[in-house]
Amino acid sequence: MLQAGGVPILADDTRIADEGNPHGYFEFEPVKQLDKNGGDVSWLPNARGHAVKIISFLLTWLPETYDYQVVFMERNLDEVVASQKKLLALRGEDVQNDPDEMTKEMFRNHLEQVKRLLAVRRCFRTLPVKYHDVIDQPFMEARRIAGFVGTPLDTDRMTAAIDRGLYRNRSSRSTDMYRTR
Repeated sequence: MLQAGGVPILADDTRIADEGNPHGYFEFEPVKQLDKNGGDVSWLPNARGHAVKIISFLLTWLPETYDYQVVFMERNLDEVVASQKKLLALRGEDVQNDPDEMTKEMFRNHLEQVKRLLAVRRCFRTLPVKYHDVIDQPFMEARRIAGFVGTPLDTDRMTAAIDRGLYRNRSSRSTDMYRTR
């Protein structure tokens, strides 16, 4: 959505599109090293003005010497677990035999911790975005994201970028799985 709207993406295309993510992964390899070897952040000055995909765990490793706008995508945890299992299986990796409830509880605890961190560190300005809302009301969410980013974005193109066909791991359970305790 951000790229379609006019935000340049910092990505290296090392991980190419596949069946799991046919439009690509939008990853930047140095981001994956934030928690390793003192966390090389030499790429951060070049990231200014770009969107950078960072998983929630690695957000905690960003230095406070920069200001960050975080569009924090939230998704039903049943769907997250199902999606992760399918991606691992597609890559030929072993799928954990942990009960899904245990995995979801681990995710819930992690997300609570990250949200607390985002709330107290002044370097972060955060917009929570629910995945279902993006699917169900993409234009409204595109406008909300554009307002948060604070630069003119093409919300029609952002809306058109939503591929509802990729919503393959729908939960039959309530969408209240976003809640944290």
